Amino acid sequence: MIDRYDITVVGLGYVGMSLAVLLARQHQVIALDIDEARVDLVNAGQPTVADALMAKYMANEQLRLIATTSAADAYRDADFVIVATPTDYDPEKNYFDTSSVEAVVKQAREHNCNATIVIKSTIPVGFTEQLRHKFRDDKLLFSPEFLREGQALHDNLHPSRIIVGGTDDQAVHFGELLQRAAFDSHVPVLSMGSTEAEAVKLFANSYLAMRVAFFNELDSFGLARKLNVRDVIDGVCLDPRIGAGYNNPSFGYGGYCLPKDTKQLLATYQSIPQTLIQGVVDSNTARKDFIADEIFKRKPTAVGIYRLTMKEGSDNFRASSIQGVMKRVKAKGITVIVYEPSLTDSEFFYSEVVESLQAFKEASDIIIANRMSSDLIDVEDKVFTRDLFGSD
Repeated sequence: MIDRYDITVVGLGYVGMSLAVLLARQHQVIALDIDEARVDLVNAGQPTVADALMAKYMANEQLRLIATTSAADAYRDADFVIVATPTDYDPEKNYFDTSSVEAVVKQAREHNCNATIVIKSTIPVGFTEQLRHKFRDDKLLFSPEFLREGQALHDNLHPSRIIVGGTDDQAVHFGELLQRAAFDSHVPVLSMGSTEAEAVKLFANSYLAMRVAFFNELDSFGLARKLNVRDVIDGVCLDPRIGAGYNNPSFGYGGYCLPKDTKQLLATYQSIPQTLIQGVVDSNTARKDFIADEIFKRKPTAVGIYRLTMKEGSDNFRASSIQGVMKRVKAKGITVIVYEPSLTDSEFFYSEVVESLQAFKEASDIIIANRMSSDLIDVEDKVFTRDLFGSD
C-alpha cells in the first residue's frame, strides 16, 4: 500500500463530508458536489452538515481538501472514487432510487478508467454485482458506513468495524486506508463479497430499528397500563444479554437510514418467508398512531411541535418521527404550530413556523417534544414527551 492517494469523494452530505475530512488528514481529497453552496462552504473551511467535531477539524487541522463542481477536475487523477450520494427509498418502485450512484459511476469512468470506485451510499442487496455486469467493470466495491448524525466524523475516527465488499488487492488497500485513518488500533476489518456487505448494512440498521420499535411498544404498553415505564426498562436492560443501548422511548424511528433501510430489506425478501421485518415496519406506524391518540385524549386547541430535527446536534429532520405525529394531529383539524430554528420559511407543511420561542410556548396548549430540552423547563406542564432518560 502506498503512503498517499488521490481520492475523490462524491456527495457532500454527512457521509461524504465526514469521509472527506477523515481522509484529507493523510491524503489529497477532492470533494465533488453539484451544489455550489456546499462547495463554497467546504472551500471556506466549513462543513456542510451539523457536526461539531467536523467543524473543529476543518477550522484547526491542516487538511488537504478542496471542493469543486467540475467532474473533470475531480475524477482525472483519482486513485479512489468514493460515492456518497443519496439513495432514497421509492415506495412506488418498492426499491431504492439508485440513479445517482449509477450516474456517478458512468461519469467517473468517462474521465478515469483506472480508479477504484467505492460505493458508500446505501444500496439494495445485489446492486454492486449488477452494476459490475452492466458496466463490465470489476473495479467497483461496496463499503457500508455505520455513522450517527451529528457524530459522523467521530464514528469514522473510532469505527466499530470496517467492512469492504471485495476481496482483491484494491479492496484490501481501501480497508487499510480507512483503518490507518482511524484513531483506534486493531479496528476489525472484514473483507467479503459485495452482496454480503450490502446485506450487513441493511440487517444492521433493521436490527437497530427493531430495538427502537421494541422499547416503543414497551412504552405504549406502560402508558396504557399506567406503569412506571422507566422502572420496567431498567429492569429489562440489566440483563447483560439485552443491555442499555437504544432503549429510550421515542415517537418512532426516523432519519436518513432506518425507515428506508427497513423497507428496502423488506422488499428484498420478496418470496422468502418473513414476519419480523414486516412487523418492525408496521410497529413504527402503530407507534405514531398511538402517540397521536394520546395527544387527542388531551383535547388541545393548539399543538406546538418543538423541533423537527431527529436529535440534539443534528440538522436533519428528513423522515423524523415527530412529523408523522404532526400529520396525524393536523388530520384531526387541530391547529399545529412549529418551533424549528433551522427553518427559514414561515410555514412547514401549511403549519405556521413561530420564530420566537416564548411566543411558541404561549400559543401552545400542548408542546410535543421527541426529546426534552432545557428550553422547555418553564412550561414542563405543557410538554408531552416520551424521553425517559434524557438521551438519544
